[in-house]
Amino acid sequence: MGKNLDAELAAAAGVDESASTENMSLEPAAPASEARPPEPRRRNLLLLFMLLLLMGGLVSLFIFGFKDAAIYSVPVGELVQRRDELVERRVRIDGELIPGSLRKRDKPCEYRFGLRDGDQQVQVRFPQCVVPDGFRDMPEGGVLVTVEGTLTPEGHFQAASIMAKCSSKYDPETHQMRDEGS
Repeated sequence: MGKNLDAELAAAAGVDESASTENMSLEPAAPASEARPPEPRRRNLLLLFMLLLLMGGLVSLFIFGFKDAAIYSVPVGELVQRRDELVERRVRIDGELIPGSLRKRDKPCEYRFGLRDGDQQVQVRFPQCVVPDGFRDMPEGGVLVTVEGTLTPEGHFQAASIMAKCSSKYDPETHQMRDEGS
């Protein structure tokens, strides 16, 4: 039955199946389009090139993107010594509030004070009305402060943030706060 069905279909289509099988070749048919996929070696080189290009872009973005985000942390003495080098760069400085130097101006709202480190000192301007609770002028001194901002060409430090360091530490043995100075 299978042979008759094939013969009937071939007769209906007008094709002689016995003649067509003799002319068949075992070669694969030519592709419809002339574009061939790239050779595996060439494709791997292209993939490697694209990967290296992507990695280079990410590394350069990392280096140049974080360049401005880097903040130097220096004591007041080093800031004064390296003044020309650090002008208009974002810097974090540590020092002691000079007793009696804290002044507040209301219009425009601004705090002005001096920081010292040994014999070196710098004048700081903080153009905001709110300062940390621990930041207060003590007559005996000892108020340690960290300010972040930029050194202006005029020589004063323009602070963007102020952090007052706590002068006491918690003693776990006595469960009490102790003063660092004692």
